[in-house]
Amino acid sequence: MAQFTNQAQLSYNGAVTNSNVAVGEILEVLSATKTAVRDQYGQNDNITYVVSVVNSGTSAFNNLTVTDDLGAYTAAGASRVPLDYVDGSVLYYVNGALQAAPTVSDAGGSLVISGISVPAGGNATIVYETATNSFAPLGTGETITNQVTVTGGNITPITATATVTAQSAPVLSIAKSISPVPVTESGTLTYTFVIQNSGNTAATAEDLVQITDTFNPILSNLTVTFDGAAWEEGTNYQYDDATGLFTTVAGQITVPAATFAQDAATGQYVVTPGVSTLVVSGTV
Repeated sequence: MAQFTNQAQLSYNGAVTNSNVAVGEILEVLSATKTAVRDQYGQNDNITYVVSVVNSGTSAFNNLTVTDDLGAYTAAGASRVPLDYVDGSVLYYVNGALQAAPTVSDAGGSLVISGISVPAGGNATIVYETATNSFAPLGTGETITNQVTVTGGNITPITATATVTAQSAPVLSIAKSISPVPVTESGTLTYTFVIQNSGNTAATAEDLVQITDTFNPILSNLTVTFDGAAWEEGTNYQYDDATGLFTTVAGQITVPAATFAQDAATGQYVVTPGVSTLVVSGTV
């Protein structure tokens, strides 16, 4: 409910007197809610939002505009927007029935959806997808809160917010290299596995990280190190010299968490992955 006040002034014979302050109230019949389909996000991730506008009154509201600030915040002396609207993703429903796509535009980094109607005693639902970008905070416990504002139709603007939290989990990738190329017969061949973690949480023994590879050609007389420390067969890894199957023991590989820093000039987040390295050498 929106409250308003009013005061009158009476003047006569050069004198002025004020009335009492009258207080009124406007009963708002429109309400809005905003929900994220998932409550967590990651790097280069998509987040789907659902905005519901409900009309509890007896008259329809037409030509409303829904504006989403896409989580804008201030950093490095300027507005930074951590979400991008995914073009063509808007779905618009009235009382559950799909409608023609509304008009969608960009106003200074905000998503603007116009031409929304809400029937008397009914509802309108707008569903759309966004994608995180380089301004999205990724550290443990970091969040994105974005707000929608519904305007138009002579209504008092109404707002709704949704908050999503950066996913706390390791995000691993692996790259493999070989040297030397070429290798001589009966020479020593080395495989290097670089495991990177771009997540905000370290990969620990409890994550049961494991590498499996079948060496072709089959190697003999293996030497294995992990982050420079010697590994032992049976304790840290298993190897079948008849088939070339190499498998690390689950939980022996750990990878530190990434670090995240916001550039003071651009406001963009720079991700430095955590890295672990497994090196396997043997005779061809």
